[in-house]
Amino acid sequence: MAPQLSDFYTQCTQCPKQCKINRQNQTGFCGESDKLRIAFAGLHFGEEPLVTVKGGSGTIFFTGCTLRCAFCQNYQISQDGYGKEVSVQEFAEICKKLQNAGAENINLVTGSHHIPFIAEGIKEAKKQGVTVPFCWNSSAYENVEMLELLKGLVTIWLPDLKTLSSDLAKKLFAAPDYPQVATKAIKWMIQNNPMEIKEERDAEKMYSGVIIRHLFMPGKFEETAEVLAWLKENADAKACISLMNQYTPVPFAEDSKKLEARKKALLAIENRLVTPQEDADIQDLIEAYDFDYLFYQELSDDTSWLPDFTRPQPFSNKLAKPIWHA
Repeated sequence: MAPQLSDFYTQCTQCPKQCKINRQNQTGFCGESDKLRIAFAGLHFGEEPLVTVKGGSGTIFFTGCTLRCAFCQNYQISQDGYGKEVSVQEFAEICKKLQNAGAENINLVTGSHHIPFIAEGIKEAKKQGVTVPFCWNSSAYENVEMLELLKGLVTIWLPDLKTLSSDLAKKLFAAPDYPQVATKAIKWMIQNNPMEIKEERDAEKMYSGVIIRHLFMPGKFEETAEVLAWLKENADAKACISLMNQYTPVPFAEDSKKLEARKKALLAIENRLVTPQEDADIQDLIEAYDFDYLFYQELSDDTSWLPDFTRPQPFSNKLAKPIWHA
């Protein structure tokens, strides 16, 4: 007999934290109960070109997270609980609205703690006529057994590979097992989702495949070098690489206790913008590895893209077009 949706929440082991908490009457490490909550949905124009294409990526930002990244730009929703409850039916309707607005895909951002619910929502959305690809945008801190529930429903995968250092992962993300968990999940994604990229309207569009993101953290060149070495061996020519240099100190608006904890965690890196010299060193590293398919951002000191999810338009107008807000 197939498990019911509620079965996944009564003694929750959905994510690697393995809380075993009954999320029907408590919240897990993720901060969430058995109710799916969403903060924002809209067309996003700041994703990788294969995902943004012409019409923008139809992003849905979920409340809660399985990590505690000290520098998280989305902390209002990932850690501080901003969002509104939606049903499976309402989730499907949001997907339909995004498609009708011209979305190239439905981009599901940080949903690792609600995979069974989201899987049901995708099925319902497809019943309602959503035909664009679904994209899974995550930290990669997730169990392969749960990812199996998304097999055939999600065809585009946009995982992070944040670090291969257990010590850094413990200090910054509260997850010392992150490297082992994330690399296993990413290997699964690559194995099950071969790349399919088509030329449409003078632009390349991904229908299936994996884009692996890595954010360079200031003062941690060796960490990025180690990650790129792993990607060269395990992902080159099988997936796209997206190397980001947009690390930005976030002006957190939280109580003193939370701010003090963040400040302590952020001592593990240099909490500042990336320097031109670091940018040049990264580009030399990229050239040396000669990846088959790699995206790299131009260095910028513009911080206006930092979101504020309490606003109906969390992003700058050029980055996103709101469709739904909590």
